[in-house]
Amino acid sequence: MNRIFTLLAFIGVPMIIIGSVMDWPDIPIFIISCISIIALAGFIGRATESLAIVSGPRIGGFLNATFGNAVELIISFFTLKAGLIGIVLASLTGSVLGNLLLVLGVSFFAGGIKFKTQKFGIHDARYNSGLLIFAVIVAFVIPEIFTQTMDQVDTVTLSIGISIILITLYLAGLFFKLVTHRGVFSSADTNKEEEEIPEWSKGKAIIILLLSTIAVAYVSEQLVHTFETLGEKFGWSELFIGVIIVAIVGNAAEHFSAITMAMKNRMDVAVEIAVGSTLQVAMFVAPILVLLSLMMPQSMPLVFTIPELVAMITATFLVINLSNDGESNWFEGLTLLAAYVIIGIGFYLL
Repeated sequence: MNRIFTLLAFIGVPMIIIGSVMDWPDIPIFIISCISIIALAGFIGRATESLAIVSGPRIGGFLNATFGNAVELIISFFTLKAGLIGIVLASLTGSVLGNLLLVLGVSFFAGGIKFKTQKFGIHDARYNSGLLIFAVIVAFVIPEIFTQTMDQVDTVTLSIGISIILITLYLAGLFFKLVTHRGVFSSADTNKEEEEIPEWSKGKAIIILLLSTIAVAYVSEQLVHTFETLGEKFGWSELFIGVIIVAIVGNAAEHFSAITMAMKNRMDVAVEIAVGSTLQVAMFVAPILVLLSLMMPQSMPLVFTIPELVAMITATFLVINLSNDGESNWFEGLTLLAAYVIIGIGFYLL
């Protein structure tokens, strides 16, 4: 698999450069861009896995989520720059749904097939549950309710205030989890990293992360230019493109890494990647995009559609209910996947 990712990356990126220079049609550019981003995400996943072995599950999972979301942030930035605010908001929704239902679902399922029951930190589960409720239900639902009677200026002002609070709380949460209460979040995987040898050294892994992120930035810009043609060609709405297509491509790094960790029975890292990435999207990536949009011709309010909100709330409560006991199995994974498919069909037909 690693050789395939390497081959696809080294072929795909040059083809994108050639295609952009020679003005190839949008559909081939879209296909090659998606394949290239997924291949580059494989490099990001391997590099962060090496760092996870060196740094431990907490730092490793955080780094994986961060660099995985760097892909999402880059794609969203260029989409925002193109004025496609609907796709940006939909891709944020898709990231939340993809990480909670698809990534965590496949991780639970794949790991559960190999191991009857898998355990992860119950303190992590409870910590994640509280922040998920705050980020999705408080920070996302409140703007939708209050902006019903607001004009555009007040809506953007409210979004800015909420964004600053979200970023502040997210950073405070990291300080709480990684510094002041580090000992509380003990890991069932503590000794497992010591038994493994990282694929790459710390320095090499960091260099590969940076180079992969730069390559993703270029390919993402080319990908964004194909969205309008894609919608017209296949009759897909901006909502479906954002929630399903962009989210799956943007979260490829998390998909690859979380499933790999689950298959190795390192569920603390897998859960940290999937749920930690969700929290980072909701509490850091989305607010950052709101603030960045202030420098662009059209500001982006933190206001989602009713279907998006209902889908995210449903996913949040389902994950909390299944993960609060600190254990997982293949059937719980299948339940999460079934929910993702149902929501995906709904967005396709919407």
